[in-house]
Amino acid sequence: MTQDYSYKTSNNELISITTFGNESIESRDCIFFVHGFKGFKDWGFGPYLAKYLAAKGFFVVTFNFSHNGVHRPVDEFTQLDKFSQNTYSLEVKELKELLNAYRDGFFGNVESTNKIGLLGHSRGGGISIVSASVSGAVNALVTWSSISKFDRFTERQKKEWRKNGMHEIINARTKQVMKLSISLLDDIEKNGEDLLNLEEATKKLNIPYLIIHGEQDLAVRLDEAEQIYSWSNKSITKFETIPKTGHTFDVKHPFEGSNEKFDRVLEMTAGFFTDALIK
Repeated sequence: MTQDYSYKTSNNELISITTFGNESIESRDCIFFVHGFKGFKDWGFGPYLAKYLAAKGFFVVTFNFSHNGVHRPVDEFTQLDKFSQNTYSLEVKELKELLNAYRDGFFGNVESTNKIGLLGHSRGGGISIVSASVSGAVNALVTWSSISKFDRFTERQKKEWRKNGMHEIINARTKQVMKLSISLLDDIEKNGEDLLNLEEATKKLNIPYLIIHGEQDLAVRLDEAEQIYSWSNKSITKFETIPKTGHTFDVKHPFEGSNEKFDRVLEMTAGFFTDALIK
């Protein structure tokens, strides 16, 4: 069973949400799926992984950050003005609000003993690490293909960014020119040493954590996963690599079906959350 919601944030922004496993929500532990850069809840494996985890007994929340650029249609970037104004700190703030909304009964009454897991992909992995480190509401964390740093720009790029007021990127899938305003650069420079410091955030984690990364990831290379693992508490952190696959584990958008490698990712993820949250 799935259900769609629209959540209004404290900034009066709308977040589109789809949940899975709504039956017996009051007693099911919850998993939030956090999409990455140029990502959205309905990209490729999003609905499939949510259905998979719901079938394992979880209540699963998938959502679009308010400034990810996607509203309607569900898989097209029609809000490029909002996309340009997005920041990492905004996403951390919105995820915190959604975690609180779950606890406060936005999706339905839930038991106080219900546990929460975060599953973040790519940039969403970084957002999830930070959010888990600053929120006492998160009980377990899984990241797929996670970044190890938010500042992913050269000094030359940042100089041109300041000069032009915008930094342009090309969406390989849609061929759109997507702009990033100064607000993102300001966020990096203002909060890079505290809120957005992924090394410090990882070191603060005191919950079970699973890192999964494709060995042939060209978008976020394997050494970033190795860096995150080096910062982690090894007694509660597991690190798994998936051979001969890349950033999205050979899954495409539009979704064409799963594959042996992604099936393995799902099996490890579900098993980890079952051990960390349910047992």
